[in-house]
Amino acid sequence: MGNINKTDMKSYIGKMITAKIDRQIGSKHPKHGFIYPINYGYIPNTISGDGEELDCYILGVFEPIESFTGKCIAIIHRLNDNDDKLVLVPKDKKYTNDEIRALTEFQERFFESIIIN
Repeated sequence: MGNINKTDMKSYIGKMITAKIDRQIGSKHPKHGFIYPINYGYIPNTISGDGEELDCYILGVFEPIESFTGKCIAIIHRLNDNDDKLVLVPKDKKYTNDEIRALTEFQERFFESIIIN
């Protein structure tokens, strides 16, 4: 897929996307030690701005999962880091930007960002 820029990122919004979960809800971050309050993963076969696969937050699923297919409702675009995050939810769920901020704050509080949807 190559490098993804902001315009390409917007093309994810509204689409059904499958993510691999590598940080399950309740697991501990290997370096920083915090506990993940939500499932967190990545989109296989993509490349994000940091050279790794494109990361994503999974909202609306409250048990540990290994993979997830859901609708992309937003992108958290970091202004002081080049590692944007997709926000995926079950296809019938909706979240406001304030709810997205509250649910991702455990990690996003360390960055300046805007939510694109």
